[in-house]
Amino acid sequence: TVFQQVDGKTRKVVSRYQQFRAIQKATLRLQEGRTKSQGAERDERGGIIWHTQGSGKSLSMVFLVRKMRTLERLKRYKIVTVTDRTDLEGQLRETARLSGEAVRPTDKDRSTRESSTALTQRILSETTPDIVFAMLQKYQDVDRQAKNDEKIAMTIVRKEKKPGKDEPVVEKEVTFEESIRFEEFPVLNESDEILVLVDEAHRSHTRSLHRNLRRALPNAAIIGFTGTPILSKEKTETREIFGDFIDKYLLQDAELDGATVPILYEGRTADGLVKDAPSLDQLFEDMFRTYSEEELAVIKAKYGTAGDILEAPLLIEQKAKDMLRHYVGVVLPEGYKAQVVATSRRAAIVYREKLLAARDELVRDLEGIPAATLALPDHEIELLDPQPRFLVRAHALLPLIRGLDVAVVISGNHNDPESWWDWSNKEKQDEYTKRFKRKLAAERTEKTDPLAMMVVNNMLLTGFDAPIEQVMYLDRKVVAHDLLQAIARVNRTYGRKKCGYVVDYIGVARHLNDALKDYDGEDTKGALIDINVELPKLIDRRNRAVAVFTDRGITDLQTEVEACVDLLADLKIRAEFINKLRMFYETLNILEHRPEVPNDVFRDAKLLGFINKVAANLYRDPALNLLGVAEKVKALIDAHISARGVDPKIPPTTITDAEFEKILQAQNNNRARAAQMQHAARYHIIGFSNQNPAFARKMSEKLEEILKRFKEDWDALERELRKFIDELRQGDRNDFPDLDPRVQVPFVRLILEACSEGRKLDDAQRKVAITTTLDIVERIRQEVAKVGFWKNSDRRELLTKQIVRDLDASGVCPLGKERDIAQRLVALAKENHENLVRK
Repeated sequence: TVFQQVDGKTRKVVSRYQQFRAIQKATLRLQEGRTKSQGAERDERGGIIWHTQGSGKSLSMVFLVRKMRTLERLKRYKIVTVTDRTDLEGQLRETARLSGEAVRPTDKDRSTRESSTALTQRILSETTPDIVFAMLQKYQDVDRQAKNDEKIAMTIVRKEKKPGKDEPVVEKEVTFEESIRFEEFPVLNESDEILVLVDEAHRSHTRSLHRNLRRALPNAAIIGFTGTPILSKEKTETREIFGDFIDKYLLQDAELDGATVPILYEGRTADGLVKDAPSLDQLFEDMFRTYSEEELAVIKAKYGTAGDILEAPLLIEQKAKDMLRHYVGVVLPEGYKAQVVATSRRAAIVYREKLLAARDELVRDLEGIPAATLALPDHEIELLDPQPRFLVRAHALLPLIRGLDVAVVISGNHNDPESWWDWSNKEKQDEYTKRFKRKLAAERTEKTDPLAMMVVNNMLLTGFDAPIEQVMYLDRKVVAHDLLQAIARVNRTYGRKKCGYVVDYIGVARHLNDALKDYDGEDTKGALIDINVELPKLIDRRNRAVAVFTDRGITDLQTEVEACVDLLADLKIRAEFINKLRMFYETLNILEHRPEVPNDVFRDAKLLGFINKVAANLYRDPALNLLGVAEKVKALIDAHISARGVDPKIPPTTITDAEFEKILQAQNNNRARAAQMQHAARYHIIGFSNQNPAFARKMSEKLEEILKRFKEDWDALERELRKFIDELRQGDRNDFPDLDPRVQVPFVRLILEACSEGRKLDDAQRKVAITTTLDIVERIRQEVAKVGFWKNSDRRELLTKQIVRDLDASGVCPLGKERDIAQRLVALAKENHENLVRK
């Protein structure tokens, strides 16, 4: 367990089961594994922990350190965490501070005039049991490398052409150099009480780097962490370096647990992905399918190379418009954000320009919708062409769309134009990422921000954790581990996010399929799900929801809504309906924007939603309120419900509402009126069950007795329920007319009920119990009125002890029950706080 500060609040973080399991296995291996000095061929204390991305790998490292510090044999270990990326070092360093230990190098360490290499080597050579963070490169003796390094070089001449028909083709010499000698690290520390935690063990921690690490810390135990699968051909070598797997928690495990959300692939090319394209002709034809052959020829003539094509402003403009439409239709209604991966730094800059232009164009279109079109009923909106239908649905989001912002994060170059500097400046980039992680809103505050899209080239594809990101638009070829890591940016859980999207503009799925061939099938199962595969699931889930009624003899849901609602009176059937409806709506949320979804699916979604709302109003069951259903789907259902004369935003009418009698009179018969009264009464009792539990139990039992006694006699049942509802409206004042029904009676009932268990109180005992309760209530009122009482555990405990003494002195309660009754009285006081402090 560790504690984090989030938005000024302290958050307790408890390990998930896979983290607990891995830490237990790791500490056991560290204690029982043999070292080389104990006769092992290689150190047997290490291994690999493979926990898929998004499952808390950084926290697992912290939990491991915390656990080690509690074990006698491991608490003196120096912990060395190795990574090869500065952004990941910063992320891990922040998380490691949760262990409560100083993380070195500290500010004091850095105050010396040593180079970063010398400083790191000095800290590693010390015998102190601290936590050390180091970039891989910092292990390296630069002077020694410069002296011993040997290189080969090769120079070639290649032709280059800048975008533009009139730009000349120029020849340019390019020299490639490659080191042919492994760097050698000096021996820094020979202690065997060192644990090296290697982050992303599949990356650069093999071959020469492993040899150097072993040379610097020859007797250290090494545990590798990885969040992505290890290539089949590299598994043997990785095991030789780190040892066997300590624990596995695969992508599919995380999805089943709800630790991550599934990632859905959506191809935006004609056939879903560019198949075996020897050139970019298919890409041209797909992205510019509305252009004539003559126009296509002009575009192709202007942009000659693959890089030029993907950087072409006209092509980016088309993609940007498509991305924005997808974002506004699918992602924005739920309040999530997007990342665009461009083919180059130049393309990233152009993407921002075109996305903002597409936003402005969309705003103009939304502002230009005639008022008559916006006022159309739901069924007429469905008949509109796709573009006006999209605009009508998006109109409610106009204030948010108008303020949407786009930022670029790219690496810098000394020859960059000045207009690029803001996008490559480190301080600016940190500010953009902070803004991107905030909740999406039109207003920019410390907690909200209109920055909705980040455009990148190479940066923020790995090690960047922004759970609010739901969609990644890919317009650059990304392969192997980088591809698996990139798409995992959208699988983090956040609020009610059900899935992440990867929208492909360059055929990345083909590259993914090629990449996955190099992994074991089990390791990558569920890495990416084609959105088209979800369509049969949608149809099946719709059929299952409808079958709740059709399997029980209701053939036409449209004309037999009342029969459907009556069927849901059965709690078991209602629970089945709620579960199947939620699953149907969950899949509909994913596919709602796809043209392949048949119209009858939307029809049934609306009809089932109407049945659900009528049942919610009748049965007053909170489970029927569709909490957690995506906003897009809820808006679709609400529009249909409103068109049928039911306001989805108005809660069920209560028995104390002046309109309740009108609701009863609108029913067709006494059976329907009795049903309304029965469920309204139950709903009312639930409403005060926490404030006056004893009275709630009494009235619930009385209601069940009436229902049982007058079953099937609808006239008599209606008459008795009217009397019962009149009694409920009066509140709890009949049995204790001289007491305050809101302040005193709930406590009197609790004590009388608790003290009469197993016996009957006589009049004298009853009088003492009531008098004692009234004194206790006054004591409680004085205490709870003090500022911060409920946050002060010491004050609550003191009040409990005072009540115990009062009860003990009265002698009215069974011996040994005083403490339990006192605690129940304090809990009841919390439920009635507003009534107790009201003057």
